[in-house]
Parts: sequence; structure tokens; C-alpha cells
Amino acid sequence: MNVKMLEKEKIKDFVNYCMKHRSDVDNSYLYDEDLEKFVPGDENPTCILTDGAGNIRGAASLIMDDYHRAGKKIRFRIFHTETSDAADYRALLQIAAKHAQGMDNLFVFVPLVNQEMLSIVEKLDLKIWRYSFLLVKENISEYPLSLPEGYTIRPMIPGKDESIWCAVRNEAFAHLPGSETPMTEEMIHERTLASDYLENGALILYDGDQPVGIVQGLDDEYDNVPIMCIGPLAIIPEYQGRGLGRMMLRASINYAKQHGYTRTVLCVNGENERAKMLYKHEGFKEVEEVAAYTYDLK
Repeated sequence: MNVKMLEKEKIKDFVNYCMKHRSDVDNSYLYDEDLEKFVPGDENPTCILTDGAGNIRGAASLIMDDYHRAGKKIRFRIFHTETSDAADYRALLQIAAKHAQGMDNLFVFVPLVNQEMLSIVEKLDLKIWRYSFLLVKENISEYPLSLPEGYTIRPMIPGKDESIWCAVRNEAFAHLPGSETPMTEEMIHERTLASDYLENGALILYDGDQPVGIVQGLDDEYDNVPIMCIGPLAIIPEYQGRGLGRMMLRASINYAKQHGYTRTVLCVNGENERAKMLYKHEGFKEVEEVAAYTYDLK
């Protein structure tokens, strides 16, 4: 087996490898749209494991965009081999680590159903960081909304409200593991240009003229069927515990129903018990659980 950096002539083979194995790994960044425009480089350093015939038998690809660099926590797009050999994984990990010099750690999400991969990452001295749950609500229907007096929910206006969205999001998530890195207005604006962005699907909650909460609906797919993904949902700390998160969740579900979706999906951190209880109370069912493991680069 040989480990080398991905070159242009192998991009198609790499994409095919990702598509072949994405059901076995965390596929958050392995959708068709992501892979169609994939180009290795400074933001996507990628190495591959090849056999004697030059066939790809493994891959390690990093996401080193502005957001992950700012937090010094670099996420794997894919970390996988067909050999299931810890030595092959270690070889890929060592090359990936060299391309993340100056960062604090690498992290990868592993579905808990993949016991083989869980065993391997532990052999590689990766440490458990946190858990995340995927929840789905089927057969959605509209809710009547009852906001406190003086509160309103308005769609975010791209090109105008990025600073508002950014301020609420960053304040609400300042201590949430995995989301504590602040986002910039430019990052928020870029997301409004993505193909999964839904017009008027990003909502801002106001107390009078004070923005206090946000929620967004994005076009997505689960089990090869269209679904609306809800996230982020955030309420600034001093307004939490008043039922406002529930109202924003229901407002987003209403948007989904009004725009032809029959179900919604969202993710929640394992340690965020309050949010998890809210979602389950609102009819969401847990369908997947993943563990985030980190590799210390310092």
C-alpha cells in the first residue's frame, strides 16, 4: 500500500470512492453537490491510499476553510480505508496531520453503528470529544404560534441582516462545543448563496427592535427523500427558558409545511439535554447517533 497526496488525474476516482463509502461514514460533506465541485488544495488537503495497481483503497480529506481555521479545529471530510488495517489509517492520519500544522486538533465523526471504525480510532489514540444526535420529525403539520406581546418573527434579508444573524448566533453558541468559534458576516452571506438556501427560510426573532433568536431551514435529503433541515436554532442566553426556542422551532416547521416538505431533520449535541428534550417533546425521533473523536496536534 502507498499513501500519497491526491492529484488532479485521480479526483474522479476519489469522488467515486467517497460515493461508494459515504453510507458507512459521517456524510455531512459528501453530498453530490460537495463532491461535484471538489478540488484538492489548501482548503481541501487530501491524501489517498493506493494498492499496487493504483486503485484507491483509502482516503483522508480535511476541511480547512476559514471557519475551521479560525477555531483551529480541522474536520475530516472523509477518513476511511477498505483495508480496515489500523496501520493504513495511521499512515493517512500522519500525512493529514502534516497538512494541519499550526492547528490544535483534527476531528472526525463516527456513526456509533460502525463498531469497526470506533475500534480503529481508539487504536489511533483519538479521544472522544462529544456525541451528536440526528432527529427526524415525520408527517409535519402547521402549528398555531403564540408569541409574547411585542415579539415578532421576520425573515432574514440577505445583504442586510447578516450582522444581526451573526451577532445572535455567536452570542448564543459562545460556549457550545463544536460551534463556539465565531462566524463572520462574510461566512453568513456565503451561506445565502449556497444551493440548499431557502428563500425566507432563515428567520429572526425580535423583542421589539432587539434581535434575540434565529432559526434556519435548509433544503436537504435523508434516505434519498427530500427533507428540510432545521439549523441553527439559537436564542441568546438572557432570553432562554421562556419557551421562545419552541416558538422558533414551530415557526420553522410551519415554513417547511408551507413549502411542500412533509418532514424535517435536525442535529443536537449530546450534552445539550434541554434542546434534546424540546425536540423529542415536539415529535422528533432519534434516528442516528455519532461520536466526535479528536486527534491532538499540539
